[in-house]
Amino acid sequence: MTTGEVLWSLRSECPIPPRLSPHADRVQRWLVDDLLPGLGLALDETALRRLSQAGFARYAGRLYPGATEADLRALTALFTWFFLVDDACDGPGRLSTGQIRALRAGALTLLHAGPRHRHAGLTGPLRRLLVHGWREPRRRMPARWRLRFAEAVADHLDGTWREAVNKATGYRPGVAEYVLLRRATSAAYVSYPLVEFVTGHPLPDPVHHHPLLREIADTGNDLLSWYNDLASLERDEATSGGHNLVLATAAEQRVPVPTAIGLTAERWRASMRHFVELRATVPSFGPALDRAVTDHLDGVANAVRATVDWTLESTRYGGKEGHLVNASGRGRAPS
Repeated sequence: MTTGEVLWSLRSECPIPPRLSPHADRVQRWLVDDLLPGLGLALDETALRRLSQAGFARYAGRLYPGATEADLRALTALFTWFFLVDDACDGPGRLSTGQIRALRAGALTLLHAGPRHRHAGLTGPLRRLLVHGWREPRRRMPARWRLRFAEAVADHLDGTWREAVNKATGYRPGVAEYVLLRRATSAAYVSYPLVEFVTGHPLPDPVHHHPLLREIADTGNDLLSWYNDLASLERDEATSGGHNLVLATAAEQRVPVPTAIGLTAERWRASMRHFVELRATVPSFGPALDRAVTDHLDGVANAVRATVDWTLESTRYGGKEGHLVNASGRGRAPS
């Protein structure tokens, strides 16, 4: 099977139902027509079209289908910031490891101290975009939640830095090491607290750190990360320095890449079964907390399904007019 066929097969097997905000397409137009040009980003017509077709608002709208239109705008701004940072750290002419560390310091200064405090590592349009996306979460959410979110961003950017160091030195991690690193670079742990921003019901720390909930969060992260690795395999073979689960599996088990694709797909299926089993064992945390816990778990599940559907509709990974089509030639996942 081709990679595209594997991706469509895994989508058909995914037991998590798809969801999409009714505001997603309107927010996508706002992002491209109003927000990004207003920030002073140097975007020509080609770059704007690329951002439009990537559909970051539809991705956010799949993760947070119940968000108000105003909140979805904030979430889309944050999502766009992370994708632009990913491009800056991993694309052509990517930032050096020192520049990534400086960007991390600048982002954390903004998240902890607020927009009035500046850091040389984060300036210009990227800074203004993060200020825009962070304004409402910072205003509405309690200090402990803001600290937890900032810690997740720090962990994500640490992972981005570690991957950049690996690539600079030619180091290729084995499968177990890569899986842990991939959990940081995926930014899934950043997306989970934003469920609490949308619902307005932050989880207490003991619940957030409950071992079963952490295992569910880790497993959901793996599922969306490995699906993304399958989708980006063609690009990663040329640029990732082995930082892709398929490539790490092929190297560690000394098998051809097509064989490793099949092994990765089977690993994904086994993890999905485990994910479903784990969710069925979550206990009650009491009537005051069960709604917030359910919302959190639904958010982790939505992140998996959102990644699957968005990957197959976004041109970022070859959806729509790209190469990720199934046997009948369809290139877009239904809403």
